[in-house]
Amino acid sequence: MMREVAEVARVEDAALTRAAQAGEIAALGLLLERHRAGMRAVALSILGPGADADDVMQDAALTALRRIGDVRDPSAVGAWLRMIVRNASRSLLRGAVATRPVDDLRLPSTAAGPEQWLERNAMRDWVWEALEELSPVLRMPVVLRHFTTGVSAYEQIAKACGVPVGTVRSRLSQGRAKLAAALAATADAPHADVEERVRASRIEARETLDAAESGHFGKLLTERWSPEVALLRGSDRVGGRDVLVRAMDNDIEDGVRQSLAHAVAGRSMSIWEMDIINPTTDPEHCPPSVAWLMTLDDAGRVRHLRLFHPRPVQVLEALPVL
Repeated sequence: MMREVAEVARVEDAALTRAAQAGEIAALGLLLERHRAGMRAVALSILGPGADADDVMQDAALTALRRIGDVRDPSAVGAWLRMIVRNASRSLLRGAVATRPVDDLRLPSTAAGPEQWLERNAMRDWVWEALEELSPVLRMPVVLRHFTTGVSAYEQIAKACGVPVGTVRSRLSQGRAKLAAALAATADAPHADVEERVRASRIEARETLDAAESGHFGKLLTERWSPEVALLRGSDRVGGRDVLVRAMDNDIEDGVRQSLAHAVAGRSMSIWEMDIINPTTDPEHCPPSVAWLMTLDDAGRVRHLRLFHPRPVQVLEALPVL
């Protein structure tokens, strides 16, 4: 009898998983509800009761949404969901990042048909369409947490946004809840091509760095960025175009260079994660990386820029290093 019940559950899981892979948010919701108890038991066994277990459960739900296409045995989706929670819990204990950025997600094997590749990209575009429905104060923490490589820890997000860690936790919780509602509301809406947007953002980042190295950074800002562009620290304005140009020119003169490592791009925001290459004569001149956190105006021009070094350094209290 128990074996028959288990077999029925596997068949139902398989049907729901295939529906979720086809983009049905309700099916994914049912899967998460069916396996919530088992997922939570895993989190509690590793982290114990408290906010960390709650955070991991919320992270696991969003990870499941982004990676449901990875499931190769739909009838075993329960074990896959528990594995996500287990890995996230252990990563949290190690202080590591439990999620991977959206454009680094493993693609289906080459044996998969083209329809699976299309479903994966359609799911990603859908997620980003829903993210655009969030308010800016909720969108930034969610994107940093789930779609960047070096600004995803709670403490890093707090410093980048200029708010306490507790506020980050609260905004992530609100953001995930509103994202679930936005996903349902945008399921039938047209979804922009995120891959094309990211590709264009990478090109723009490299052109920006090239302009800086050739002494034309100020000209590029004038032509492409908003005339009201503001450099922010947290929510405070600390400068405008002149400060940005002066900081970049100083870095170039000192022999500091940047190389694009990762890009995130939506309609209302872009993030460039840069590796910093210091001169051999002064290898500690700048920290090893910097993230450009940019909000865009309606024309797609950079309006606000925050610069964040994942490794805090004293120079952040002085002139920002680009």
